[in-house]
Amino acid sequence: MSDTIHLLPDHIANQIAAGEVIQRPASAVKELMENAVDAGATQIKLIVNDAGKALIQVIDNGKGMSVTDAQNAFARHATSKISTIEDLFQIRTMGFRGEALASIAAVAQVSLKTKRSEDELGTLVEIENSKVTECSSIAHDTGTSISMKNLFFNVPARRNFLKSNAAELKHIIEEYTRVALSFPEIFFSLTSNGQDVYHWEGGSFKQRAIQVLGNNYQTKLVTVGEQTDYLTVSGFVGKPETARKTRSDQYFFVNRRFIKSAYLHHAVANAFEGLLPKDSYPGYILYIDVDPSQIDINVHPTKQEIKFEDDKIIYAFVQAAVKHALAQFSIAPSLDFSLDANIQQLDAIQKPFTTDKIQSATSNSLYAGFTQKNQAHFIPKSSSANDTDWKSFFTNIPSTSNDTSEIS
Repeated sequence: MSDTIHLLPDHIANQIAAGEVIQRPASAVKELMENAVDAGATQIKLIVNDAGKALIQVIDNGKGMSVTDAQNAFARHATSKISTIEDLFQIRTMGFRGEALASIAAVAQVSLKTKRSEDELGTLVEIENSKVTECSSIAHDTGTSISMKNLFFNVPARRNFLKSNAAELKHIIEEYTRVALSFPEIFFSLTSNGQDVYHWEGGSFKQRAIQVLGNNYQTKLVTVGEQTDYLTVSGFVGKPETARKTRSDQYFFVNRRFIKSAYLHHAVANAFEGLLPKDSYPGYILYIDVDPSQIDINVHPTKQEIKFEDDKIIYAFVQAAVKHALAQFSIAPSLDFSLDANIQQLDAIQKPFTTDKIQSATSNSLYAGFTQKNQAHFIPKSSSANDTDWKSFFTNIPSTSNDTSEIS
């Protein structure tokens, strides 16, 4: 009997891998825009036709690539982001696996134009079915322009599963918005079928939040900002009147990477407890900055799921930071000092509070926010000689009934 196990040809292996990384046009948009960010671009333009089914093009003014790099960029596991296993735990770039361009080249017709500032001429590389069909020198501005046409042209079954243009464009806008929120200092534009959809100048985090949410949020955002040696939480939460029936305006970023986390969403929802009607959800754009060694982002092909070394600390701090922000703006009636069962398990709760820990805690801005004088309902203690002992308050109340059954 002959052997039955054999190696798959590269183009088939690439198509299989592409099924995990490039699931729809929006997946390619995310990967290409993040590559532009990693290239140090200050301007990123996204152009799509037929909701990305016919064309997706990303133009940036980043550092560009050499001839050799332009050719190697489409090889599987080719990356400039990491070189050792230890690098996986110090990642600050958006990409690191070296799979995106190889996956795109396996399921679309790709054209790459790029030039470095130190080169006189740029480079053109064209690829189809993972094979280079042209590589030549061209005149080009510094930066990179990469276009992919006829997505899934060689995988008709996958193309048939794509939704309507309106639905696919919605997914593209979602990915575009997430990258734009992560890097507000960068100019972003989106053009669909020749029509300008978005044109966002670079600015502050607050300015980008307004660009995304709308001008009516100018006075409806509460600033969140807390910092410790372990992590920083910053961003904005919407005032209770901005709550919606859907979770459409909820964004979490960890080290500028958009993530999906029901656990952290629950932390924010708990901070709003008692402030929102039932079945309403708060809007927020929150950024967590933490040492890369404390997280693992190599969990899912989309890199939108991560693992924290201690997720309970993250949960507790996010909830406290949002509560503190709401209290500072006199939105929350009072701060709830009760601890939930999960927080009771934290090392900080179970272990003794040493002198060093007390000094560290009381020097934090959260501590100042929880002191009595910072509470919206605080009434200074009177030093009047006419003060009455609190026990006499009850003894001086005239009795109106002998029935005390309703008093609990």
